[in-house]
Amino acid sequence: MSVGHANGSRGGLRFASLGSGSKGNATLVSDGESMLLVDCGFGLKEAERRLARLGVHPRQLDALLVTHEHGDHVRDIGPLARRYDLPVHLTPGTWLSGKLGRLPRTHWITPQSRFAIKGLDVDAITVPHDAREPVQFRIAAGDRKLGLLTDLGHPSEHVRQAFRGCDALVLECNHDVRMLAEGPYPPSLKRRVGGRWGHLANGQAAALLTELGLDRLQRIVCSHLSEHNNRPELALEALTPLLDGDETRLTVAAQDDGLDWQAIH
Repeated sequence: MSVGHANGSRGGLRFASLGSGSKGNATLVSDGESMLLVDCGFGLKEAERRLARLGVHPRQLDALLVTHEHGDHVRDIGPLARRYDLPVHLTPGTWLSGKLGRLPRTHWITPQSRFAIKGLDVDAITVPHDAREPVQFRIAAGDRKLGLLTDLGHPSEHVRQAFRGCDALVLECNHDVRMLAEGPYPPSLKRRVGGRWGHLANGQAAALLTELGLDRLQRIVCSHLSEHNNRPELALEALTPLLDGDETRLTVAAQDDGLDWQAIH
């Protein structure tokens, strides 16, 4: 896909994934005039390669947004920001974790508040996760809304209220409960992943979708799948019955291949 096409759909809203999973996460969002990268958990060269695969050069980015300080989300934030002099939006708690190194330009995120980057309105939503001050994002261009909702242990009422009315949703389907229980993780890690401050299971994601409502959702992306405790077919199997046979709205963001540009109409 050419660079012009990737960032050339003015007035629309589109998104793509560089990759999603325990080895690295990053999501691109663009309205045709501005482009954001949410998290970047890959090494610098790998991030540049994955951006190029989606037709994007780092100098096209208007800002980096950070959800929380875990390595699979911030490994390349500092190097990318320093090499290309990019502003980084993050909560003070995430910064105080000490995981990001020197940043050339920082903008503090206040959870439960809205800020704008050119034509994109960004709402930062607090989520229950075992990080210092984690947030997830709802991003809007006009009346089109994209929800990015991963890395949370349970769908709190606050989260359910905040992510209603989205046109597309990137939703965590981290693990299958049985695979986690029978898998290779030590008991302490199993408790962390499956606990109320860990990650969403496939069944929790399905239950949350039901509460959010599916009528408006054009695209639902299963994301942050564990390589040890889940499989794409299990995540799809959990969510597909909710769609009345319309599986075209449902896809998976893979760890290695990410997800190509998805347009919200």
